[in-house]
Amino acid sequence: MNILIVYAHPDPRSLNGALKDYAVEHLQASGHAVQVSDLYAMQWRPTLEAGETPGPEVLREQEKLLWADTVIFQFPLWWFSMPAIMKGWVERVFSHGFGYGIGEHSDHRWGDRYGEGTLTGKRAMLLITAGGWEPHYSARGINGPIEQLMFPIQHGVLHYAGMQVLPAFLIYRTSRMDEARFAAARAELGLRLDTLHSTAPIPFRRQNHGDYEIPALTLKDKVAPDQFGLEIHVKAQE
Repeated sequence: MNILIVYAHPDPRSLNGALKDYAVEHLQASGHAVQVSDLYAMQWRPTLEAGETPGPEVLREQEKLLWADTVIFQFPLWWFSMPAIMKGWVERVFSHGFGYGIGEHSDHRWGDRYGEGTLTGKRAMLLITAGGWEPHYSARGINGPIEQLMFPIQHGVLHYAGMQVLPAFLIYRTSRMDEARFAAARAELGLRLDTLHSTAPIPFRRQNHGDYEIPALTLKDKVAPDQFGLEIHVKAQE
């Protein structure tokens, strides 16, 4: 399998750096081909300029995405989202005609997105570290449920461009990482990496497959009636 790791952390000696190195070694030892886009090491320009068209650096990243069967986005959770440099990578690489603006709009189909598009069939997983405790990100935690915090990335970026999104791999309370916890986290990550091909993706609803009114793009009345919020865009497990 071809695997791309899009990685955002400024310190190669950090926990994230160690996890990234382990992931590369583990995947390669398992026979996978691996590429890494280390955004800080690449000195990636995160700002999208007015009138910008994809240049050589953007085209190289798009080629990596087309090459990959699975893409791992690895980053620390900063201010409830990905670091700015990775957001800038998304804004420049998921450009018009590649990540969005694909397909014709009609009364029956609203372009190729949310389950269709350039990256259809590819898998994606977020690998996230967070300083807070796991209960802080629970259903009643003060930070809000982690699934809802990640919805803009998992649904609004990855699923939007057609990818199958796997449940995120998360490591909490990173300031209390000793050798024993690191060994356990690394072993758990190894198991997730071994099942990238078989883990069931989050069952996000596909835009053009009957659940939504077109062109309003609201859920049909018969779908999840009397329910509201982000969770209605995820099918209930059967």
